[in-house]
Amino acid sequence: MIIVGVGGQGVIMVSKVLATICQMQGHQVKQSEVHGMAKRGGGVFSHVRFGEKVWSPTIPKGGADVLLALEWAEAMRWINHLRPGKGIFISDTQHIMPPFACRSRQRNADAAYTRETPHEILEQIQDGYAMDATTMARDLGNERAANTMLLGVLSTALDFPAEDWRDVISRFVPPKTVDINIKAFDHGREWAELVHENPDHAAEQLRRPEIAPALLSEAGEHDGDFVQLDINVDWCKSCDICVKMCPERCLKLDDQLKAVLHKPELCTGCRICEWLCPDLAITVHRDPANVKASA
Repeated sequence: MIIVGVGGQGVIMVSKVLATICQMQGHQVKQSEVHGMAKRGGGVFSHVRFGEKVWSPTIPKGGADVLLALEWAEAMRWINHLRPGKGIFISDTQHIMPPFACRSRQRNADAAYTRETPHEILEQIQDGYAMDATTMARDLGNERAANTMLLGVLSTALDFPAEDWRDVISRFVPPKTVDINIKAFDHGREWAELVHENPDHAAEQLRRPEIAPALLSEAGEHDGDFVQLDINVDWCKSCDICVKMCPERCLKLDDQLKAVLHKPELCTGCRICEWLCPDLAITVHRDPANVKASA
């Protein structure tokens, strides 16, 4: 199994859950991971191999039985590692845009992001699932539980007891989030079972997700367009990425080393800060109706 995503999404946690539950079932397990960019929004991946006897932790291209992706572009980068005709593809449809994909900061400008749609990919894969896990987890109360929701989908494909999954997840997630993560896991299982019964159910769920709204901050007006930047100070880890990468220099760190919008009149709503934040602490709103609905 290969688990891929972007730094801050919990790729390593997911791989540890998988490795642990495989050991609980009596399998030999080997795990290999690359996580140097985990705190800077870079690509992160982990290989998990289990069986009666495992000689190597790494999986060759075309040899993965499962590809579990927490971000859509990373799914596309790794899809050729999936075993042709047999592998199971599971991916969140969330888009986390790298800065080089946003060469134009003009509104509605095309970004150099992967063009493949979930429908196009699923048509080419015998056993595949693409779900808007981030938005679905946000609706449950915490979008960071999207990774355990995807584990719920995977659990329907592996012959391991559901209670063992819940037990292992409870060990690896923060204590205060156990309940929401178990709820997300169960929701993922239920979603996958519905898809098994009715494949059209997946199509109904596929929609472009938005990053979850957080605490209201300040707003700006530009050329008649509404722009509002929300920053969740509880999630901000003072990494300074948004401050240094903001093209208009709208952001700064306050006395508590939390990101704040100190020049709202210059903000163009380019969303680079939102896309780069490894902790999903920033949300850009460009529609007053969306702000009112989320408040």
